[in-house]
Amino acid sequence: MTRTLKLQCAVVVVAALCVHATVASSEEYTEDLLLRPLRDGKVASTFTFTTLLHSSPDDAQHYTLFPLALGQILRAHAVTELHLSLNAGKWDYRQWHYPDHPAVATGAELWAWMPGTGADIDARWAGLRNSLAGLFCASLGSLDQRRTLAPTDAYQPLGDLPVFQYDTANGTTTSTTHHLRHATLPSENVCTENLTPFLKLLPCKDGASTHACSLARLLNPQRLFDADWHGMGVHVRWLGGGEHSEGTIELKLVVQAVLDPVRTSGGRRDWSLTSLFDRVLDGTCPVAGSSTVRVVLPSEDSGGMYRLSPEAETGDAQHPEVEAHARPTPLDVSMAWHTERVFEYPEYGYHGGDGNEYAHAPPTIHRFLHHTAQTHGVLTLSITNPARDALLRVGYLETLPALVVPWVSTLSAEVVSGKDGGMDGRGEYISDLVYHPSRALSPPPSSPPSSFWPSLASLTPSTSTLHSPSLLQATLTVPPNSTLRVQLALSKAFLRYTEHPPDAMRGWDLPGGVLFPRIHTPALLTDLPTPDFSMPYNVIILSCTLLTLVFGSVFNAVTRGWGIVDLSGGGEDNNSGSGVGGDKEMKDGEEEPKGGEERVIKGGDGEGEGGKGRGM
Repeated sequence: MTRTLKLQCAVVVVAALCVHATVASSEEYTEDLLLRPLRDGKVASTFTFTTLLHSSPDDAQHYTLFPLALGQILRAHAVTELHLSLNAGKWDYRQWHYPDHPAVATGAELWAWMPGTGADIDARWAGLRNSLAGLFCASLGSLDQRRTLAPTDAYQPLGDLPVFQYDTANGTTTSTTHHLRHATLPSENVCTENLTPFLKLLPCKDGASTHACSLARLLNPQRLFDADWHGMGVHVRWLGGGEHSEGTIELKLVVQAVLDPVRTSGGRRDWSLTSLFDRVLDGTCPVAGSSTVRVVLPSEDSGGMYRLSPEAETGDAQHPEVEAHARPTPLDVSMAWHTERVFEYPEYGYHGGDGNEYAHAPPTIHRFLHHTAQTHGVLTLSITNPARDALLRVGYLETLPALVVPWVSTLSAEVVSGKDGGMDGRGEYISDLVYHPSRALSPPPSSPPSSFWPSLASLTPSTSTLHSPSLLQATLTVPPNSTLRVQLALSKAFLRYTEHPPDAMRGWDLPGGVLFPRIHTPALLTDLPTPDFSMPYNVIILSCTLLTLVFGSVFNAVTRGWGIVDLSGGGEDNNSGSGVGGDKEMKDGEEEPKGGEERVIKGGDGEGEGGKGRGM
């Protein structure tokens, strides 16, 4: 059983409550840090900054705590629910279990619920992603129709969907129908240029003299981007009912990171805020209703006796919690294993003798693309059910770009490890199969089609250069303590040489699959038939080299002549330009050259100071 320890850093002072009394009635702000030691010696940290706006979205945007830049975007594009995540790395479900926030897909992921009709939503979706791209300095503008789908079963709304009024070209429109738009960009990287605008959305920003005590102070870029896995997310949803008849808009700004104290401390898993973030807490945000640091205590079978500082008092036998008000600053939470000299890594995967951990452990998923040919391949998905006596029924979503074409008729499923549970055939393991093939899209009239996207002329009769991704969705049933393998044949597009990106030899990204509810698989790289782009380079280099040799030889032969130089100042002088004949003796009384003067016979007419000769 997981036990949780709360360390309440501080409370809001009375003066701050008086100043913000009017703000608290319409806006609330809290911040929270959760530190969770993992069984492999790492520490998962989750920063959550929550802002509640108790007002209608149609009211004047006079925000005090809610970020105005984000509120203007939500209102301009009439967005009811928004989820944006930017992650770097691969989340290891076997070692780290489920994340505190499920949005851990590799790269950029954006999905939103919006009211309205199809054409109007597509226009607002384009404006939304471009606005967010400018706000967070990310390549979200690339999430166009070639990467956009509407998988409603896998991405259900996390909040309520109210009746929404928004302005259109024909006036104000009221709509109760909401539509989903979802897109991913696996190759998007996360760096400091994304973290900086993210921190500007907080009421208490790091670096300001009056707000230096916020939890955001611990977001040190040098330590955050040195983690084994890190990511940030923006989550907006609408909550209806409750005390506020007009509803509440909830904004959660989340930063997650998996830090490795064993690597940085020389073999020990002891950690503290200073060792993890190179900073300590000097206090709390003055406008925050609460600033909380929570630590999840390790399980009893994690090994070793640990000590948590500052010490906590047990408040409940099952869920011990301690709140320390007005802690002396600076606050540096730490955990140390004094009897442990060097941390010994446990066996990879699940462990536990009573089987309880297996019952609650996430399934193991392996997804890979294999085949020796560049024109076709096989996509394989392997799912292991760790439960000893329970079937695993999960939904699976696969979104593939138009670069590859899946052949659903080749879809197969079989149990390769464990017992089949009395089931036989693909129909027993795969049900509720839904497939939407890639469809041709008309290029936007305002912009020409991208030259770095395939036309797929060999796979579809359409002449359009834009194609939507294909969607494959099904329900998978895995027997207890067994491994199910699902395979699907793919065909790869043959592109023109002008349609390849500059880094064509790197390969093309395939978005990761989703095992819902919300388990993400890593993204894949696939290689398409690629021409040898080095051949033009080699031909140019060889041609230029030969041309240089020929031209240089001919130019030297035409413009240069050869002669004999007499450096001694006396004796015979062979002044023939050709070096054959032309010897001339000095006459009596003729003066010799003065001062060691050189006598040179040049090309051309062969005339020199010493007489005439024949040049070349």
